[in-house]
Amino acid sequence: MKQIVIDRRALHRIPELDRELDRTLVYLRGALKGLRCRLFAPIPNSLCAYFDNGCGRAIAFRSGCDALPVHERSFLPFSSEIPGQMHSCGHDGHMAMLLELARRMEGVRTDRDVLLIFQPAEETTGGARDICKSGVFEKLNVEAIFGLHLWPDLPLGTIASRENEMMSRSCEVRVEIAGRSVSVARSGEGRDALRAGFEFYRRALEAEAAWPPELHRLMHFGRLESGCQCNVVSDRTHMEGTLRAFQDDVFFGILRALDRAAEEISSESGCHIRIETSMGYPAVMNPPELYRAVRAAGVRFEELEQPVMVTEDFSWYQRHLPGLFFLLGIGPCPPLQADDFNFDERALDVGADFLEQIALRFQAQA
Repeated sequence: MKQIVIDRRALHRIPELDRELDRTLVYLRGALKGLRCRLFAPIPNSLCAYFDNGCGRAIAFRSGCDALPVHERSFLPFSSEIPGQMHSCGHDGHMAMLLELARRMEGVRTDRDVLLIFQPAEETTGGARDICKSGVFEKLNVEAIFGLHLWPDLPLGTIASRENEMMSRSCEVRVEIAGRSVSVARSGEGRDALRAGFEFYRRALEAEAAWPPELHRLMHFGRLESGCQCNVVSDRTHMEGTLRAFQDDVFFGILRALDRAAEEISSESGCHIRIETSMGYPAVMNPPELYRAVRAAGVRFEELEQPVMVTEDFSWYQRHLPGLFFLLGIGPCPPLQADDFNFDERALDVGADFLEQIALRFQAQA
């Protein structure tokens, strides 16, 4: 069995959440021990492997390390040993590919130093932002960073990316509407929270649709609760939805439109409307200059036709220094985050080969 598969399966057995990565970090340190890289932790519960080629400038590669609070039901011989925790988003594969890249960097000298980042809290609080704040990129003069994600919607072994819009910004939107309950026979004395909720929903969709069609975004509400009886005016409506977009002016423009709608409907209906949003990560936006430089260096990958409406904290790196993000196809398999998620491990070699291409070819020519 190849070492990259051994690594993936060993890491799959010990999934850990958020920043509690003790067993994971022990494994990673053990796998990297003896290589010519310097190991250090720029923030707690992280690990970096730095290959110093004496260049004075570097490029970086990143992998997430944390798992999800999912009880595994894949029945694989290397299933999670920790109840209620699972690598159901593929970070076990991401780490295995970065470990393989480390082994390949052992015997070569490149035109740039190479920094490998094993990052906590990608699934939760955005460990990437803390890595950026640590100053490691400035200290090592890192010029660019690269990352990839296993992707079931692409054929096995396909690597794809695109300029500019890659993965969306998002936030959860919760709406609470308080009215006044009366019998429908006296509805004029009430304040109908259900009607106010439907009006808010309509105007929210209008606010999203008002932007030009070429700007990728979505506004969707997936939950609505209101009222308790068919013949009583509802005094409470609860709505939950999500907003996703790429450009900040679109994202925050829609949020401002929601606030205006809430004020207007409150005035019209007499209901009180409160909106809460939980901000996620910024959008992953691939800089065209770096994208074209990687292609010019002879690194081969496909053009992704449409961006994807999911989030990734790799975006924090891109707000700090140039960075490119890619998707690695794993073909038909259970969806990401599913309790039976698994993938064809042949994709691991493809991913490691791709990262090595960037490390060698891009450094020599960019």
